[in-house]
Amino acid sequence: MDAAAVVAGILRWLMPALVVFGVAALVLLAIGLAVRASRRSPRARAAAEQARTDAGAALVELDDAVGELDLEVGLSGALYGGDAPPSLRRARLTAQHVRTQAFEDFRALGEATSEKATLIPTELLRRARLIRTHVDEAMAAIAHARIQHEHWVAENSSAATQIDAARARLARLREQAGDPDALVRELSARFDETEWADAAAAAATAKADIAEAEALLDRAATAAADPSLSALSDLTLAERRIRRAQEATERLEEVHRLVVQAAQALPDELTSMRGSIRQALVTREDLEPDAATRLGEQVRQVEASLTALEPAAPGRPRAAIAQLARLRDRLDLALGDARTAQQRLQGARSALPATIAAARDAVARAEASIVGAGADARVRLASAQDELAGARQAGDPVEALDAARRAMRHAEDAQALADYDRLTR
Repeated sequence: MDAAAVVAGILRWLMPALVVFGVAALVLLAIGLAVRASRRSPRARAAAEQARTDAGAALVELDDAVGELDLEVGLSGALYGGDAPPSLRRARLTAQHVRTQAFEDFRALGEATSEKATLIPTELLRRARLIRTHVDEAMAAIAHARIQHEHWVAENSSAATQIDAARARLARLREQAGDPDALVRELSARFDETEWADAAAAAATAKADIAEAEALLDRAATAAADPSLSALSDLTLAERRIRRAQEATERLEEVHRLVVQAAQALPDELTSMRGSIRQALVTREDLEPDAATRLGEQVRQVEASLTALEPAAPGRPRAAIAQLARLRDRLDLALGDARTAQQRLQGARSALPATIAAARDAVARAEASIVGAGADARVRLASAQDELAGARQAGDPVEALDAARRAMRHAEDAQALADYDRLTR
């Protein structure tokens, strides 16, 4: 048999096999492309986004439940001589841990959602469902602990005992609050209304809730004396009013403290800002002509903004401190790498007090507006709180300044998201 015949025989055997394998490869490729397309299809993205929305709603529910659990642990401690039942404390610790981790996961999920080219919808869907699973488990643990607690209270604590404890807490709160309007009058006599409007709202809330809690406790006491009536609903609502009045009182005191501290710090901060501008002009002299021109223009804009800010600053110290922090940020950005390491360190030390104060004020505003907000606003607030804590603990002024600026941005975003939630709800 010659070579041509051998080759022809091999080809006759090989060609059908190649056709079969080729067709199979094409089918597998088509299936793979179809699967990939389905995993990235609009329907898959819509399912992933819906799962993220569901996870966010569950996270909001958990965050509210943790707040309620804090209230129940505090109330239980008052009833049991200063210590809450172990089941409640364990449930609270577990829920707080799950909430913290879920906030981080939800924030990462939001960041990944915008990276559509690198993270497919099915992975987003898996992560969102995992968040929901962990939150549901924590909520189940809370529900179980509450059932145990309710049984214990029914067996070991009378309504009269709970009412007496609530009255004692209300009396302490009334003593702590004093005359809420006195702080508002002090602020209104010195500062613009924009500085103390939220303090006035907090004072009004505290007074109204204290009065309502007292009326509810009177009604609960009447029901407790009648075996045919239940005091539970009035007692529970009174406890909520006491809690809200406590929060409003703390908010009032915090606003008063922030405004007064800002007013005290403002003259030094204005002087320091002027010094930073002069230092920037000195740095400009050592730059190349083009860079010097760009820096000079930026410095002039910052100086013009500072000049426009100064006349109204004494009446609006909180707003002025926040604006000074932003101006310093602009100045630092304009200087870029033109400064030496020593100059950057000195600049951070000069900017840090005002930026910390502005970040703390922004976080306080966001905390006051977060009630009823969605998951995105709460997650952003949690980021702001973490960054503010990091800024206060950082040993390096440059790192602390960066963290404070991030805290300020996160807090402002949180408040904007919370305001949007209220407008669209």
